[in-house]
Amino acid sequence: MNDRSPARSSSDGMMLIEHLPFETDDGIARRARLGLIVLATDFTIEHEWRAIMAGLPGVALYQSRILNDAQITPETLRAMEPRIAAATDVILPGNPLDVVAYGCTSASMAIGEEKVFERIREVRPDAKCTTPITGAFAAFRALGAKRVGVLTPYRADVNRIVADYIRARGFEVPVFGSFNEQDDCTVARITPASVRRGVETILSHAPVDAVFVSCTSVRLAESARAIEAETGVPITSSNHAMAWHALRLAGVGDAMPQWGRLFEKQLA
Repeated sequence: MNDRSPARSSSDGMMLIEHLPFETDDGIARRARLGLIVLATDFTIEHEWRAIMAGLPGVALYQSRILNDAQITPETLRAMEPRIAAATDVILPGNPLDVVAYGCTSASMAIGEEKVFERIREVRPDAKCTTPITGAFAAFRALGAKRVGVLTPYRADVNRIVADYIRARGFEVPVFGSFNEQDDCTVARITPASVRRGVETILSHAPVDAVFVSCTSVRLAESARAIEAETGVPITSSNHAMAWHALRLAGVGDAMPQWGRLFEKQLA
């Protein structure tokens, strides 16, 4: 500490004490800095991520928003690719991030994970990267899940992209359910009870090792543990899986069973 300046009076008579001594520490992000790119239309992901991170002192979340169309189509999803770098660049400019997460599940598949990572690394070459589907694949491996039931809110052509993408990565999708709603703002208002019933319907049609609820607007994280207790089947979602994956990529390995089975696992 160095107190270099005594008190003095300003021209209007106010007492000024400048160059007060101070110390620095590692700030609120002493364990991890997580950057999150949120869709402009998303109501949900920030709420779920902040709820999860609240139990982790020293883990800090910083986010930006990326322009997107509320109507979810293959064309509107792919249109986001050239905006990803700029959305990354405004998160703590000039300061390192441990992980950058791009918060759109269907766009990550329509664009491709590697292309998303390329856009992020244009401005954050040293950051680890994830997307909701990247986190989901890591979750399936950690849970030992080969047969995955999928629930989405998307319309048919987006659902085809999702199903094909998951199966092309070596996972079976014996049953696929959808609310068939293309407006992202409406999806954010689908009730957790409706999501639970959708999961139960999925499970009633085929045996699976896990259920994946796709879309960052869908609310699932806070009910994941209860659904698992009722059904006996591991469940995860876009926000749930990507939050877990981002933490594990950043070296945060805390077991958090209150968020379901996945949060007791490490990366496989």
